[in-house]
Amino acid sequence: MNQAVLSIGDTPDISKALNETAVLKSKIESTFVPDELKTTCFAMISRLDKMTESGVYSREYDIISNYINWIISFPWKNTAEEVFDINRVRTILNKNHYGLDVVKDRIAQYLAVRQLLFEKKDFVALERSPVICMVGLQGIGKTTMAKSIAEALNRPFYRVSMGAIGSVLEIRGRDKAVEGAEPGQIIKAIIRTGVRNPVILLDELDKASGQSGLLADIMATMLEVLDPEQNTSFRDHYFDYPINLSQVMFIVSANKIGTFSAALLDRLEVVRMPSYTDDEKQVIARDYLLPRVRATTGLDESQLEFSSDVWASILRPLGFDSGIRSLQRTLENMARKAALEIVEKKAIKVIIDASNFQSYLPKY
Repeated sequence: MNQAVLSIGDTPDISKALNETAVLKSKIESTFVPDELKTTCFAMISRLDKMTESGVYSREYDIISNYINWIISFPWKNTAEEVFDINRVRTILNKNHYGLDVVKDRIAQYLAVRQLLFEKKDFVALERSPVICMVGLQGIGKTTMAKSIAEALNRPFYRVSMGAIGSVLEIRGRDKAVEGAEPGQIIKAIIRTGVRNPVILLDELDKASGQSGLLADIMATMLEVLDPEQNTSFRDHYFDYPINLSQVMFIVSANKIGTFSAALLDRLEVVRMPSYTDDEKQVIARDYLLPRVRATTGLDESQLEFSSDVWASILRPLGFDSGIRSLQRTLENMARKAALEIVEKKAIKVIIDASNFQSYLPKY
């Protein structure tokens, strides 16, 4: 730690430093923090006071200040009031997703069990329920399905991208003594939702790392996060204090599960997301994606229309199935070209049909 001795002329700076440590102390006193952590914070502040009074300045103030700010930002007591209503669940799933009836039934069954356990106040069994793992192709709707589950339960949602995680420290955080250290992704997700019981999506867990050694470490860490036998005392390196994750509802998504450890798979409720048929995709494109695309591009039905005979060609512009996300991007590109024509006064209304759709498709 870099240190520098202050001269007599620096007395005002000492007074300022003492005021700053007093502010830190008041933050801890006015916020609920577990007693053990509160004691740790007071000891750190006391050490800062002694260093300041002895005429020594240290960058340790920034480290301690950041640590305390993270500690008081954690929702130690805040929880969202969970709603258990299967009719609400089905309504929201149907509103946001077309088809996938088997998947919706599996999710409804899973949440029905949670409702019964909650009504019987069997909170131990509730916290030990398996973690949903949605497996399917890219763009099939795994992320939006997770969002729908959170909406149906009235719990905040946060997505953690697990793709190409470069270090376990990104999950666990770094020691607070390291300058610039922060908590790991799991603790940050809880802080950003502001409640102890959010729905957290661990997205694309199968792409966490291509290195076998690192992947094994990540799988071991994920087991500690997801396993109800272990996640009641998850220890983030930055907080250095056991955090109970049992109230968090974790959802995992993956394109495949071949890279998952056997121990981790044993804790997951695997729900396979089948691909949509072309007929289903036409309905999704017409009734779900097109209204959304119109809204995001500033158009309405009087300005942009798709003829019924064009959908089959738009679904496979390159001759193969490209997924719902790619289909949405295709529609967005077509809508932007239509928007340009309208703004440049080349057209009042654009009707895309089998005769002209190719001129609106993005150039691949």
